[in-house]
Amino acid sequence: MAPIGFLVVFFAWPVLAIIGRGFAAGGLDVVLGDAQTCRLAGFTVATAAGSTVVAVLAGLPVAFLLARVKLLGVGLVRTLVLVPFVLPTVVVGLAFRALWPDGGVLPIVLANAFFNVAVVARTVAGLWARLDSRTTDAARALGASPWRAFRSVTLPALAPAIASAAAVVFLFCATSFGVVLILGGARYRTLETEIYLRTVDLLDLSGASALSLIQFAAVVAALVVGGLARRRKEGARIGSGSVRRPRGGEWWVVGAAGVVLALLLTPILALLAESVSTSDGWSFAGYRALSGTGEKGALQVSGWDAALNSLKVAIDATLLALVVAVLASVVLVALRRSPARAARGLGETLDAALMLPLGVSAVTVGFGYLVTLDALPGDLRTSPYLVPLAQALVIIPLIVRMVLPVLRSVDVRLRQAASTLGASPLRVWREIDLPLAVRPLVAAAGFGFVVALGEFGATSFLARPTAPTLPVAIASLMGRPGELNNQMAYAACALLMLVTVLAVALIDRLGAARGRVGEF
Repeated sequence: MAPIGFLVVFFAWPVLAIIGRGFAAGGLDVVLGDAQTCRLAGFTVATAAGSTVVAVLAGLPVAFLLARVKLLGVGLVRTLVLVPFVLPTVVVGLAFRALWPDGGVLPIVLANAFFNVAVVARTVAGLWARLDSRTTDAARALGASPWRAFRSVTLPALAPAIASAAAVVFLFCATSFGVVLILGGARYRTLETEIYLRTVDLLDLSGASALSLIQFAAVVAALVVGGLARRRKEGARIGSGSVRRPRGGEWWVVGAAGVVLALLLTPILALLAESVSTSDGWSFAGYRALSGTGEKGALQVSGWDAALNSLKVAIDATLLALVVAVLASVVLVALRRSPARAARGLGETLDAALMLPLGVSAVTVGFGYLVTLDALPGDLRTSPYLVPLAQALVIIPLIVRMVLPVLRSVDVRLRQAASTLGASPLRVWREIDLPLAVRPLVAAAGFGFVVALGEFGATSFLARPTAPTLPVAIASLMGRPGELNNQMAYAACALLMLVTVLAVALIDRLGAARGRVGEF
């Protein structure tokens, strides 16, 4: 199958090659038993767990607002809450750096939570909106207070969605790279940034491989928990959820959601203010400087050239990811509908495998490309498609999560009727599945595009200095002295945010037209 072949060649092979070189170099047992490794793993788990708790607590009031409340502006909230999730990590890191110039543990935890509030809010709201409200009404009729009814009836029903979202959030936070690199600096390092340091600066492959194994074990555990929670969520009792104006104490929950939204907007506004703030007052010098290469030639190309290169790379990555993800989704749906238990088990395994690229170090994948892809025809290591390949790996799981539920919801009887009338499998797909999935496909493409546009981990390792993407150019500008370089970096971040907001608005418009797009 094409999706499996793609994963094997462009994911499993490079990662296993790096880990194999680490084993061959020896010293894995020393690294695994080192006290510093334990501290790195502990710090990674602690900050990821802290960010997950913050994201869950902040996301639940927003989920209630999106799922159960009928008020003017809820649609705008649905769009705004998704913006942080697809913002480039460099943008978020600089936004929090504008608030905490010295960085530290707290901004790292809050920045990772800032990214993932949308995951909790949208995932939980998707189930909450479809829960049968009559069970809660019955509890209230029997004398239960609103809090007790929520704790005894609603919360247990939402538990699978909360657990699924928390597992995904923990995975994202444990593998966070750009945020930790910018806010942690040399003082605070996680497994991801330490893998980067040992691979790029120290060429310590055995140490990097050992840390990759630890990270991989944590990723697999998170995926298992998320998969089990998703299956429980699919079995939740679905009914007719009620949407109405808040009453009584529900206004406090709406107020809490408003506070969360205001806090989400604070770093974004701080970044925008920083982009026009200079030592001499307000100025658009940073935006004007994007036509050049920065102070003292900080870049080898202009800022606009980097932006154009980002667009080209993101388009290539999106098209590639869309093809692979759609094929994978079709295969997963076919395996799930199969009467054979072994086929359904294979589908669950493939579904989990497609999520693995989200949790494996982007540095490991990038360095793996450099040591393996010369064996393929044409030596892809020098190809301009190397960066799109790496970015496609990141966005394939996200597109699958958006498209797969839509394809699964297609009425099997329609497909059977078309087959009975003599339609071939390809025509059934073209006439039945595709018209129903076209809007989610467009939305998934837009979603993948903005994620690819801001991808920093693998791109920072693979992009050539003469063809950087905008996030890589931003990081380069922030690493060079000079106020103009700083202003250019913040101006470029503002442009990335603008593109992100427009894309998210389009995605939500498509989702609203259909009712819901996948799991986002």
